[in-house]
Amino acid sequence: MNNTIDKSENLSSVVNEDKRTGKCAIKLEFIVEDHVRQLSKECLTINDKEKIEKINNEDEPPKKKMREDDRRDKLKGQNKARPPPFKAAKENNLCPYICDQGIDEIEKKCTNQKCTFMHSRIDYMKIKPNDISEECYIFNLIGKCQRGASCRMGSQHLTNDGFNIIDKEKYEKYQQKSPTVRNQIKKDLQEKLRKYKYNFSKAEKIVKLNNPTKNNDNKKQSLENEPIIKNTALNSQLVDSKKEKAIGAILDTDIIKLLPSEKKKIEWKNKILLSPLTTVGNLPFRRICKEYGADITCGEMSLAPRILKGAQEEWALIKRHETEDIFGVQICGNNPGVLTRCAQLLNQESDIDFIDLNLGCPIDLIYKQGSGCGMLNRTNILETVVKSASQILTIPFTIKTRTGIYMDKPIAHNLMPKFRDWGAAMINIHGRSREQRYTKLADWGYIEKCAQAANPIPIYGAGDILSFDDIMKIKINYPNISGVSIGRGALIKPWIFQEIKEKKLIDITSGERFDILKKYTKYGLEHWGSDTRGVETTRRFMLEWISFLHRYIPVGILEHPPQRMNERPPFYRGRDELETLMASSNCADWIKISEMLLGKVPDGFHFLPKHKANSWK
Repeated sequence: MNNTIDKSENLSSVVNEDKRTGKCAIKLEFIVEDHVRQLSKECLTINDKEKIEKINNEDEPPKKKMREDDRRDKLKGQNKARPPPFKAAKENNLCPYICDQGIDEIEKKCTNQKCTFMHSRIDYMKIKPNDISEECYIFNLIGKCQRGASCRMGSQHLTNDGFNIIDKEKYEKYQQKSPTVRNQIKKDLQEKLRKYKYNFSKAEKIVKLNNPTKNNDNKKQSLENEPIIKNTALNSQLVDSKKEKAIGAILDTDIIKLLPSEKKKIEWKNKILLSPLTTVGNLPFRRICKEYGADITCGEMSLAPRILKGAQEEWALIKRHETEDIFGVQICGNNPGVLTRCAQLLNQESDIDFIDLNLGCPIDLIYKQGSGCGMLNRTNILETVVKSASQILTIPFTIKTRTGIYMDKPIAHNLMPKFRDWGAAMINIHGRSREQRYTKLADWGYIEKCAQAANPIPIYGAGDILSFDDIMKIKINYPNISGVSIGRGALIKPWIFQEIKEKKLIDITSGERFDILKKYTKYGLEHWGSDTRGVETTRRFMLEWISFLHRYIPVGILEHPPQRMNERPPFYRGRDELETLMASSNCADWIKISEMLLGKVPDGFHFLPKHKANSWK
């Protein structure tokens, strides 16, 4: 990253509104003018393949038949309900219980009579897929590879019979250290949750106390039955007693509320937050962003009901790496009781610095359940959730929201004072409505309006940040915004945090970008495992990330840097073959990149891009 462009001295272009049209200007020598779009059929769904076959087989004159380059108009939108790229058959994998058998250890035997995995190491070694590397990153790191015989980098630590070799000295030192990954659910806690034996009485009391509908009904009923008393002093005592009875057997004294001064504090001013990103905001990716300078990280959106059920895959979303010094968990739900219980559980059983409520998810399934954006119009429910969660927590309770549901009816500015009064510690606003999703530019002027309405609590803004110039424009034009939240910008160029802090553009080379993917591969195998399942899980999430990473346009080939989020380039070649490959928008090329790091894809592997446009090359 030696090539840099210092932007701190020339801010005049930053202050003025950007007049560019949305088409990215590439230097002429890099533009490919004779590029012909072709369809990559392996990147299509079965329905799309059938649609194209039907068009080709129609009995029409040749002139009316659809040309190859015109089919883009027939393949719009997303590939919904995408299947997993690869699912290994259990009978072709070694049983996890015996895979890490050491030479000197007593022979392990699987006691599960219904187990469908293989149980012979020698037979497994005969059909085991080829290794993807000669050195095992995990073995070198801790002295033992937990995947043992099933490790796809196992030649370094396996005997010919599949026994696992351990570097005892290194492994003992590793065990003495505190765990690098925290917030893994314990079996006894999981059992309590699944059997409904966890004590949520505190959360239940607080929700009942904060439920305005029930309290108003109780108050109305008590006033109807109240006798007329003229003695003022006696009347006052009676009213006080009625107030206590209005909430049943629960009194204010039953619940000891934390004063604001007793809660954990976070200094929010001028920080950069890595937005919670569904699917792509996993722990290995967050580690990359921390290394480049992200101040605050937040886990992927997790569903509160599934956390309360002890679901393993949901608890995996709240795992925290030791490098994440300020880390939060984002929860989503539609019920005050569920969300408050979830807040209590995470506060007591996990190591986190704040809990974030998702009021911005635009996905139809979430919205129709009354979660995410669906809660914005449910003011009574929202009030109970924010009050209850903020009262039960010893850590800050934050909110992530959008401007509203409809583009022409923003409502967030009306909610800001309410969030402040209900107890929110920070509010993060994405400058678009649910209706807009990610189309149109984010409205930072409206975010500034919300910041003024929420004063004095900090407001973070999100939307279209892709360079240091974007940050400077926000700081100069919108002084009430306390910090920024970066999502897609970090996916496209994770070194954006370094650019912001060093106040310059970095002309990163293709080799350096590839090294980032190498590091992600190591972190992925450490997190998801180095067996076939772990390799293919790492590959899947890497491909999801590359679907954003390929959008980066190198600074050195731009006619007018920096790149803007809404700019799309013409077809271009890079400064070398690797840069050209990494700029490809065809997911078949993304798979080639993954094979350079994780070996050949297995038979039956089929990755569908999220957007159908990536089926073209």
